[in-house]
Amino acid sequence: MEKLAHDIWIFNGNSVQFLGLPFSTRMTVVRLSNGELWVHSPIELSEAIIDQISSLGNVRYLIAPNHLHHLFLPEWLAVYPNAKVYGTNEVIKKRNDLSFNGSLNHQQSWAWGSDIDQELFSGSPLMEECVFFHKASNVLIVTDLVENFSGSEFNCWQRAVAKGVGILAPNGKMPLDWRLSFMFGKSDARKHLDRLLAWKPQILVMSHGEIVKENTDKFLERAFKWLI
Repeated sequence: MEKLAHDIWIFNGNSVQFLGLPFSTRMTVVRLSNGELWVHSPIELSEAIIDQISSLGNVRYLIAPNHLHHLFLPEWLAVYPNAKVYGTNEVIKKRNDLSFNGSLNHQQSWAWGSDIDQELFSGSPLMEECVFFHKASNVLIVTDLVENFSGSEFNCWQRAVAKGVGILAPNGKMPLDWRLSFMFGKSDARKHLDRLLAWKPQILVMSHGEIVKENTDKFLERAFKWLI
């Protein structure tokens, strides 16, 4: 557990194999102004994580921000049965074995809205992702919208692949296949990007890769140059 800013922490989990690469995992936990915990992209649970979470507060919301980040929801619900679960339409359809309390696709007055802004980044038939902005700390929280791997866990060919698809630090961005899928949806995506940039985040935390804590605006402009 690492404290990123006031009332916001990150937890780095074990790597998972995806498309031939070891993907590091990370979740972000925000303590809301009412003291309840909001958990973004829950990682695999352990006794140590349960103890650390208990020291922060009561888990109230579990967030599945896209259809690739849902694997560990059942074990979290087993430990925190009173938690409410929210996901995108895609993940809700994919995990019909779980009972979701609402869709991130539908605009509404969110219970965490006074602390966290959000935007559904759409425009691609491949995937959509809900991104979040913690207002008090100016932290932008994304999942796969930006990947920025250090490459330390990769072998030579894996580093070459990661660099080729654009997800190797310090030049990380959206993976190539996802970028290409915006061919007919760039105008839609630009509207979402404008909202993200308007937040003026000072820190960018993603589920996979190195966190950006300096010159975040320049990093985002470079990462989304393909869209701008």
